[in-house]
Amino acid sequence: MDTFRTVKETAQGLFTEKKSKFISYAVPVQTVDEVKSELEKYRKEYYDARHICWAYMLGAERTEFRSNDDGEPSGTAGKPILGQINSNELTDILVLVVRYFGGIKLGTSGLITSYKEAAAEAISSAEIIEKTIDMDISFKFEYPFMNDVMKIVKDLEPTILDQQYDMDCLMSLRIRKALYDQLLSRLEKVETLVFNDE
Repeated sequence: MDTFRTVKETAQGLFTEKKSKFISYAVPVQTVDEVKSELEKYRKEYYDARHICWAYMLGAERTEFRSNDDGEPSGTAGKPILGQINSNELTDILVLVVRYFGGIKLGTSGLITSYKEAAAEAISSAEIIEKTIDMDISFKFEYPFMNDVMKIVKDLEPTILDQQYDMDCLMSLRIRKALYDQLLSRLEKVETLVFNDE
């Protein structure tokens, strides 16, 4: 697999239960720093909310994740939110749920259901997109071998990140992971070509 699923742009959901209001957001993020700045933004916007609970998943391999109950009973908020991210097989996403207390206690199972439903609402209103896992490669070669290199580029259609043409030519390419080995083996057949260790 060299693809992963994420959300295209921020989407919002809403769930109410016994006068408690749960406002949810699914936000595309790529780093922990982005997660922190998004959380900061929503904490400022909803400064009067009782709880802002959240979960995130990062990376194409879906190995970096965290959830937070923000003062709700342990396991009643962050985990159900993370569960919705997992059941939709999403990554590079932050889902947060803002809760305004309606005066009636929901109990543990009520909280779990409410946070789960609120997270599901935000995700279902988001546009889910599929992205490829890409790899970069940089190399140099002598000018007479330009045609050989360009034929490979034309055949496999990598993205050209950088190119410099002189007596020694430099090129940096980005290609989806599934095609990387094929690109590498074809480039290795071009004489004088030297790979740059990034």
